[in-house]
Parts: sequence; structure tokens; C-alpha cells
Amino acid sequence: MFVHMDRVAIVGAAMTRFGKRSGWVAELLTEAAEATIADAEIDRAQIDHVYVANMASGEFEGHAGIANRLVHDCQLIDAYCARVDQTSASGGAGVYAGWQAIASGAASCALVVGAEKMTHRSTAEATDVIASLTHPVEYQHGVTLPSFAGLAARAYLHRYDAPRESLAHVAVKNHRNGVDNPHAHFQSAVDLETVLSSPMIADPLRLYDFCPISDGSAGLLLMPESLAREVTDRYVVITGIGGGTDTHVVHERPDPTRMGAVVTAGERAYAMAGRRPTEVDFAELHDMFTILEFLQSEDLGFFEKGHAWESTMAGVTARDGRLPINPSGGLKSKGHPLGASGVAQVVELVTQLRGEAGARQVDGAVGLACNVGGFGNCVTTTIVEAVS
Repeated sequence: MFVHMDRVAIVGAAMTRFGKRSGWVAELLTEAAEATIADAEIDRAQIDHVYVANMASGEFEGHAGIANRLVHDCQLIDAYCARVDQTSASGGAGVYAGWQAIASGAASCALVVGAEKMTHRSTAEATDVIASLTHPVEYQHGVTLPSFAGLAARAYLHRYDAPRESLAHVAVKNHRNGVDNPHAHFQSAVDLETVLSSPMIADPLRLYDFCPISDGSAGLLLMPESLAREVTDRYVVITGIGGGTDTHVVHERPDPTRMGAVVTAGERAYAMAGRRPTEVDFAELHDMFTILEFLQSEDLGFFEKGHAWESTMAGVTARDGRLPINPSGGLKSKGHPLGASGVAQVVELVTQLRGEAGARQVDGAVGLACNVGGFGNCVTTTIVEAVS
């Protein structure tokens, strides 16, 4: 049973362009924060908590204290601030931290900003930083996240007799969606032949089954709904949010095609929102690899186990389908600046629910975002709804 005196509203949302950016992480954070405050049209003196979602500013740049830096640069002195690191689910964890601050009454206005600066490092260097989140024993044997994805994809295709082309359909769909997202890293379409002929990375996954290494940032401004009504008529509400954690050692899990933390986080978010999976109108899922869109959509209850590939090939998850998944382009096309991704997923929900998504606009009043750390090691799922 979840009892709140007041629902948590999102009154501001913004993101920067994702891709190769010249600014460092502190500059990216400030860019998103200022855009978010401007979108909310509030006096910044109202902000009393600031949460910065970031996985590895120290490892990528050698920069620490970035939450303090953001408070200084945005003239938010006196606000409480904290950095939130939950690996590639840092953004979702940051949203959860902001939600907790408002729901508990600890804060009346919380700014959540996620960012990562990665492209100045080589692919090998960036991969090594990301691989550091795996268990040391697995890391020492060279089992990186792409390796886990390849193993899971092979198991899924074999177990459910799914064609290799089904994964390529995820890439094609999400790239098509990214064409209409001005903030996306990749704003170009690809076809099945291009995906299926791209270089092999982790059999059966090829280059176009993976998201890019990206820079970027995104922000949200949260308030109690009672205060939100006083400042804007464009707010939406977080009706459910939940988190979960799975084993750190991935090979200890009984089924590589089931993401237990996704199941747990989803169940908790649904329970809080009083919703069922069939009531979700669209979703932003963590498609760092194409196979993850299948696994998450099944473990969130959108499709029966082993049937997401059929629904994808039938167009169910397309922008004009029954359940649009990743209308933003997803991590696959929009990009994946680690700390920013989970925040940007919720920014997309807000943009869609406000009816401000332009050519990529979908119908619906209930959106869900699922942000995944590692290979399902930690997960935050957020349900956001329009106010009728």
C-alpha cells in the first residue's frame, strides 16, 4: 500500500543534443539545468534540492564535485546537492532520488540533471570504463557487457525460434524514430540489409545492434502537485516508481533471457501507480543492445515471454503501433550518455504527454520508462501520466 499526501509532479523538462559535444560534463550539466529551469518558468530560488546523475566523471575526465559545481554555476547556492551513481541506471536513480525528496516532504522543488562526457576517449577506453561495473572475475575473463548481450541474444533466438532479422527490426525502428528527434545522436534511417551486413561485434549481434558512445545531458524539475498547479498547467505526474537489484555476477542468474530486476522494478512501479502493463500507452526502454528491448518488454509484462520478437516484426511497437516503444529513437539512435539516459527517457515521456513531440508524437496518457544499469544489475522504472 502506498499512501502519499501529495503526488509528485514534473513541471520542467529539457535535454541537450546528444552526440559528440565539445563541452565538458560541467558545461553539459549547466546547459540542461538552465534549459529545464527555463521550461518550468519558475524562480530558481525555489529549488532546494539538486541531484546530479553521473556514472564516471572521475574516470572519463578526472572531475569530481560536479554536483557542487552545478549549484555554483546555476546560482543555486544554499540548495542541498548530491551526485547519484547507479552505473548506466544513474539517470533513473537520480529521478528516484528527486521523487523521494518531494514525496517525503524533504524538498519542495527538486532539480534532477543527468550527464556524461565520453566521446573524447577512444572506443576501447570508454568500453573499459563501462566494463568496470561488471564483477571482477567476469571482467578478468574479458566478459564485457557486449559479451553478455551476445550470449543472451543467442540464447533467446535459439530458445524461442526467433529469426536473426527480428533484432535488426529493433534497430531499423529506433533509427526511424530518431530521424524526427532533433536531440538524437543519430538522425538517419537504416535498412535491414545495412544492419545485417554491419561488422560482427558479439555473435549474433552486429555493430548496428549497439548504441553509440555519446555526450549529453537532460534535466527535470519536480514539485508536489499542489504547488505545481500554482506555477503551470503543463505539468504531468509520476504515479509510480520502483527499483530493483539483481546479482552482480551475471553468470549466477538461472536464466539469461530473464532480467529479474526489470521484473521487480516494474511490479513495484505498477503497484504504486495502480496500473497494469496493458494500461501503458507507450514506453522508453533501455535498448543499449537490441536484444534488451525484447527482454525488457517481456519482463515488464507487455508481451508473453518469447513473443516480443513477433510483436516487433508485426509493427506493434512502431510509432503507429498499439504500443510504441522508444519513440525518441531509444538509446540505439538517440544515444547513451550514461548518466543522462534515464533522465532523458523521462523527458521524452513528459514531451509526449504534453503533446509537444512534433513528428514523433504518439497517442496516450500513460508512459513508462525503464532504465537499466549493467546487464540488468540494477533497474529503475518510472510511470508518468498526463493530468486530466
